[in-house]
Amino acid sequence: MNRRIAFQGELGAYSHQACVEAKPEFEPLPCRSFEDAIAAVLDGTADLAMLPVDNSTFGRVADMHYLLPGSGLNIVGEAFVRVHINLLALPGTRLEEVTSATSHQMLLGQCRAFLSEHNISRIIGADTAGSALLISQQDDPTRAALASELAGEVYGLDVLARHIEDQANNTTRFLIMSREPDMRRRGDHGMITTLVFEVRNIPAALYKAMGGFATNGINMTKLESYMVGGSFTATQFYADIEGHPEDDNVQLALDELGYFSSKLEILGVYAADPQRG
Repeated sequence: MNRRIAFQGELGAYSHQACVEAKPEFEPLPCRSFEDAIAAVLDGTADLAMLPVDNSTFGRVADMHYLLPGSGLNIVGEAFVRVHINLLALPGTRLEEVTSATSHQMLLGQCRAFLSEHNISRIIGADTAGSALLISQQDDPTRAALASELAGEVYGLDVLARHIEDQANNTTRFLIMSREPDMRRRGDHGMITTLVFEVRNIPAALYKAMGGFATNGINMTKLESYMVGGSFTATQFYADIEGHPEDDNVQLALDELGYFSSKLEILGVYAADPQRG
């Protein structure tokens, strides 16, 4: 049986592209929601899940930081996908025929200059690959979709214009999730440890908890906070740090963090992607 990697969206989505680029030996499995992708791994339908967490233009992906801690899965890798946006249309269509473009709202906002230059109106679609599928099912050369080149290949559309995004460095970071953790040291660019924690309700708890990383020379590449349980007082923090939990300095920092925290959970240990920069 082929090994599968689950993702949210239709075939041709940027999450599908991440699967193809990072795990080409796995069969991509499209799912309706992030929760469905997670469930597919938990019940054994898939071996891995590819989940987006951050975008260089729009920040963190909504809901993902809430889903990860309680997902029952472990982070075993990361992947960075350059978001190139393309204008896709029915075969034989000419650019000057196109009067409207359909896509996810975020992508429409990232191609304002090109669309304005060519007098193409914007139509909001559910998602990028779904918009490409919609255009492929209609016999209307005036309509186009904004999506990946992979979506064009999947749905038999022509690429009328490549890489039309306003921002030249738009990148999405994905996490690769598995049922089992992988604590092996691997990769050529160091290790990343991802964790969530809640500090104790004492004065300066966060400041004191963070002190262990500074004094032990650990680089924290990400720290975000969000409320949990509908409370304005319960705040959970999500962090990425460079290093492995078995490193002496990381152990010391985690011990100090644990002392000032009411909850501490390691979500995964994985090799840093070379595109991390």
